[in-house]
Amino acid sequence: MRMFNSVSLFTLAGLCEIGGGYLVWLWLREQKPWWFGAIGGIILFLYGVVATLQPANFGRVYAAYGGVFIIMAILWGW
Repeated sequence: MRMFNSVSLFTLAGLCEIGGGYLVWLWLREQKPWWFGAIGGIILFLYGVVATLQPANFGRVYAAYGGVFIIMAILWGW
C-alpha cells in the first residue's frame, strides 16, 4: 500500500508541475487570459504541497522526482 501511495503522489506531483508550468507558459507566450497564469500558479503551489506528503526521506524523494518528471515530460510532449 505504501508503494501505491508513493507512486500516486509522484504522478500527482508530476502532473501539477508540468500542468501548472504549461498554463503559465500559455498565459505568457500564447497571450491566454490572465486566469491561465493564476490557475497555473495555484497548481504549482499544490506541487510543492504534494511533494511534502511523501512518507520517505526528502532528499531521496526529491531526487527520484527528477527521473519521474523527465519521463512524464516526454510523455506530455508526445
